[in-house]
Amino acid sequence: MDALADASNIVFSDVRHGWRTEYKFKGRTFILLKPSTYMNLSGKAVNYWMQKEEIPIEHLLVVVDDLALPLGSLRLRAKGSDAGHNGLKSITEVIGNQDYARLRVGIGDNFRQGQQVDYVLGEWSKEEKPELPALIDTSIEIIKSFGTIGINQTMTFFNKRKSDG
Repeated sequence: MDALADASNIVFSDVRHGWRTEYKFKGRTFILLKPSTYMNLSGKAVNYWMQKEEIPIEHLLVVVDDLALPLGSLRLRAKGSDAGHNGLKSITEVIGNQDYARLRVGIGDNFRQGQQVDYVLGEWSKEEKPELPALIDTSIEIIKSFGTIGINQTMTFFNKRKSDG
């Protein structure tokens, strides 16, 4: 979200349950939200802003980090389980179903036992940093595509592109 905002010269405002901004692209307005709640309460922030902005569930895209995916990989799905991710679990519980799109961003699992929190919240290593620009750029492309052509065409395009690569 920060990279998209930086590239678009927009700024997040500190609002109820998070930081929010609006991004305009191809005649569409994207509401970008970074919840300030604990991850296992992020459903509260997502639900609040969906209600306030009257965002239908089919227009919701949740972007999360995922330890189960290798660093540099992306997985876009139209719906699905929380797969053990506390943020997705919270959102599913609060909005009452799991029929919302999610973009899982692989961060890998290169941490010692008991060090998961430090790994997730810590700095990228010098070996990991070169992976980030392409990962961020593709994530931004997916977000823009989702907001303009929808989940199905976006999945078709990016899944095909991934298998071609």
